[in-house]
Amino acid sequence: MENKIKNIAILAGGYSSEYEISLKSAKQVMNHLKKKYYKTYLILITREGWFWETPQGDMVSVDKNAFTLPVDGETVHFDGAFIVIHGSPGEDGKLQSYFEMIGLPYAGCNSFTSSLTFNKFACKLFLEKYNIPTASSVLVRKNAGWTPPDLGEMRYPLFVKPNASGSSFGVSKVSRPSEVGPAIRKAFEESDEAIIEEFIEGTEVSCGVLKTSTRDIIFPPTEIVSHNEFFDYQAKYSEGLAEEITPARLPEDKITLIQETASYIYSVLGCRGITRIDFILKRNILYFLEINTIPGLSKESIIPRQARAFGISMEALTDMITDDLFN
Repeated sequence: MENKIKNIAILAGGYSSEYEISLKSAKQVMNHLKKKYYKTYLILITREGWFWETPQGDMVSVDKNAFTLPVDGETVHFDGAFIVIHGSPGEDGKLQSYFEMIGLPYAGCNSFTSSLTFNKFACKLFLEKYNIPTASSVLVRKNAGWTPPDLGEMRYPLFVKPNASGSSFGVSKVSRPSEVGPAIRKAFEESDEAIIEEFIEGTEVSCGVLKTSTRDIIFPPTEIVSHNEFFDYQAKYSEGLAEEITPARLPEDKITLIQETASYIYSVLGCRGITRIDFILKRNILYFLEINTIPGLSKESIIPRQARAFGISMEALTDMITDDLFN
């Protein structure tokens, strides 16, 4: 890598309920990127605009035409972008499309892959063509006259979740038909589409994958044991409500199955950079749940723990992701 210090925009915030989680991840990235290689700017993305907060607390607007920043009478040009927005517009392909149009390198998956994977239902259908097992599900679209759909032979309990969201916002577990309608309305608070999905009883696991131009790393999977009814937002971010055990307490052949399947899914989806893929293991069948193309990087998040278990520090992890922008 060249010795010139590069200006890196760390994009955080976004339009979803995951705003605060995004800020936690972004601050972790900023704290661990090597200062001798990178000068970082935290760019806040909100519905009101794109801003950089000065050390004095002033908010400076980003010039979206060229993605530049006026600082002390000069114009800061960015060399690359590190997107840490969970939800729209960072995880659904919108920012990726913008950076592709202006020709700025950015970390992570391209606009097509981001858009596909953010749509949980479409991603499941895509992966089924590659013989990846998934839970039976139906899609409900929000409109003025929507009604709970015919669930056919789907058996309770069921999960009702937003089709485009993360961190388990808007997710409900329902046990009877009367609960489906309210659960759909809750999901619609996060997305214009909802998925109704069969519950699969098994071991929930999550596996991080990092592939760059110079390395392929499949992290040891994490076993998730929730003390809530399921691994919801509260369980994810409240101490004591879930155990995240890395590596998972599974036989070696099951660990290999999880890692090989995660790597395969990463490849067929055309991913890049760091991702996290969630599964349910039921006996000998591994069911795909969802993929996070911008996984959490906060202290509470799974990926930093998996990296440590693999022998990679947070500083090394963020450098690997960012260095790949320029290779």
